[in-house]
Amino acid sequence: MDLSESARAVFAVLAGAGTATRPQLAAGAGLSKPTVSAAVAELEAAGLAAHSGTASGATGRSAAVYRLGPAAGAVLAVDLGPARTQVRGCALDGTLLAEGTGSRDDAAGTVRKVIDALPVDAPLRAVVVAVGDVTTRDRDGSGMRPATAKAGPVFDAMAVALPEGVPVHLENNVNCAALAELHEGAARGRRTFGYLRIGVGIGLGIVVGGEVLRGANGAAGEVARLPYPWDDGREPRHEALEDRMGVRSLLRRTAEAWQDDEPCPETADQLFALAGAGHGTAGAAVAGHAADIGRLAAAVAAVLDPGMIVLGGAVGSNPQLVPGVRAELGRLSWPTEVVSSALGDSGTVVGATRLAVARGIQTVTGAVQVKH
Repeated sequence: MDLSESARAVFAVLAGAGTATRPQLAAGAGLSKPTVSAAVAELEAAGLAAHSGTASGATGRSAAVYRLGPAAGAVLAVDLGPARTQVRGCALDGTLLAEGTGSRDDAAGTVRKVIDALPVDAPLRAVVVAVGDVTTRDRDGSGMRPATAKAGPVFDAMAVALPEGVPVHLENNVNCAALAELHEGAARGRRTFGYLRIGVGIGLGIVVGGEVLRGANGAAGEVARLPYPWDDGREPRHEALEDRMGVRSLLRRTAEAWQDDEPCPETADQLFALAGAGHGTAGAAVAGHAADIGRLAAAVAAVLDPGMIVLGGAVGSNPQLVPGVRAELGRLSWPTEVVSSALGDSGTVVGATRLAVARGIQTVTGAVQVKH
């Protein structure tokens, strides 16, 4: 977009603040008041900023308040989860404009419904898609896609619903959830921690110094690839640890141990409900799973020493697991805080939304740097 550098800087500050007066914009952008006034006029003429009333200052004088204009546009965040798709459309100040949830198989339909619900005069600036996979570049280098068949087919089926010409960025779903916990969840105020997701699959989001660690291949935190089993007479198998720790294996082991007259739980929610009610076999299954997660957490602590591990995912976020994980981790490693996710199933789409908003602002501003 053909904007002056000062207008881009002011736009970035306004998007981050939601609403602001000219003095606040000047302080945030590090610009003089006359320069900010000219920048605001430029943004208003382009429809990127709009007058939003007045505010009284400490001296009693009124100051004009500004917000983003309709031409600032919107962004889309898509979580292609293992069972369902969550989609959010937001303004560039983070305001929720539309959202939808659907099956994994109908991801394209869910995306279309949310796009159709966005304001007609709000151009789509960026799309962030969270996938349960490592991401890589297309063969021609023109875009990103999932690296394996874990998410490749569902991404391709969903992508047909996205408008042409809109920048699309892919990010690992666990990394998105870790960002959400950093900014809005259980890890607020922590600069270094690990986010351990346990559900259908397993994964680790690594945050060091406030930034997600992605690794040379974009595969940092792919704990499913840890060798397992690893003892005499048994060779490690590809992603065998994920097979062991995924929810399907947990329910299978529970069924094998079940000798009660009442029906065996068919879902993790049913299992945890029975365990919480004091059911012996269910409680033993949950305790055994907590010990397994604690051993994985000990491996994470041995390599990263993160200080904190946030347990997330459809299974991992259940608070019943925390005592057992803490005990096993404490037995095998040095002190590491263990907490449950504060965001639950919404963590990935929350993190993807943050990334989408940041990329949408970059699309308008040309990634201009502003003072914080």
